[in-house]
Amino acid sequence: MARLHGRLCLMTQGDALVSAWYSVRTVYLLPRSKKKLYEERITVWRATSMAEAIELAEVEARDYEGEPDVDGRATGPKYLGLAQGYAMANESDSVSSADEIFSLIRGSTLKPHAYLDAFFDTGSERQTKFKPRSKKNKEKKVK
Repeated sequence: MARLHGRLCLMTQGDALVSAWYSVRTVYLLPRSKKKLYEERITVWRATSMAEAIELAEVEARDYEGEPDVDGRATGPKYLGLAQGYAMANESDSVSSADEIFSLIRGSTLKPHAYLDAFFDTGSERQTKFKPRSKKNKEKKVK
């Protein structure tokens, strides 16, 4: 077993490399918008190492950018070159409900509300507000 970024991950079995699950977060600038819009994507990869997973994700990121149009202008999001990998703890052949696919720990002197406002809820996110259907659903725990 090898330790990758604080997580244990099975890497070899005898002399053979064994693949494991990794997730990689990549960041993009969306084209042709009056206001700069950024997209974060988290993709899941089966790979034999974190380095391989990041390489695979970066190839996919360049594919996601798309081909330029006939005038040479970008038609898709521009990959900004940031790829953050995460070794998932799942050693099975599939990803299941409630599997943790990404985690990032960041130190900050901000209080919780200010931290959320600074990094996750700035007011410029394009997202739908979630309203639980009932109080009962709020209290339901994931198995």
